[in-house]
Amino acid sequence: MRAPNATAVAGDRQRRSFGQIIFKPCLALVLSLPMLWLANAIRMELSNPGAALGADPGEAVVRFLGEWGLRFLLLGLFISPLRRRAGWKTLARSRRMVGLFAFTYLALHFVAYVGLLAELDGSLIVGDLTERPYIIVGALALLLLIALAVTSTSGWQRRLRRNWQRLHRLVYLSVALGLLHLLWLTKDGFGEFAVYLLIFIGLMVERLLARRLFTRQVAV
Repeated sequence: MRAPNATAVAGDRQRRSFGQIIFKPCLALVLSLPMLWLANAIRMELSNPGAALGADPGEAVVRFLGEWGLRFLLLGLFISPLRRRAGWKTLARSRRMVGLFAFTYLALHFVAYVGLLAELDGSLIVGDLTERPYIIVGALALLLLIALAVTSTSGWQRRLRRNWQRLHRLVYLSVALGLLHLLWLTKDGFGEFAVYLLIFIGLMVERLLARRLFTRQVAV
């Protein structure tokens, strides 16, 4: 069998390296597009009220940020199946970025709620956090994501070792709480929620099947 040409191998490595270099900035741009759209919508709203965000701009901003945060959490959960099924290692290296973007959108979702809906009223915020179940589960999901964002660095991964993976499995609970939060907020038209729920169930089933297959391979 003929050995591969050294020049061809070097060129292939260079192309892969270049692809990895440009992939993350392109992904970051794509993940930023909803925020750019929202910034433009707010600009339009300030100059022409009702033109971009409807009759209740505050609620529209809060909901927009929450929905995109949830979508990006689900996107982050897609990465491992894609790596297993399609061997997309470059995408697997971007899992942390997707997760941090999801956390950013959801943190801004909470900030928008505090500023636009609760209007910085401390007593109202405390009342919501202790009396309204949908806000309680949303806050719990955000607290879990804060812990995951803080410990997402390679330094924390080295410190926690095997416990790091166990800790970051809490993302599944965060998504489940986020879905429950959305369900309680949805007054009519449950189609979008159903799509998110089916995607989440499918991703969990895929993980269970992959773990079962791995266990069988190890046992053989």
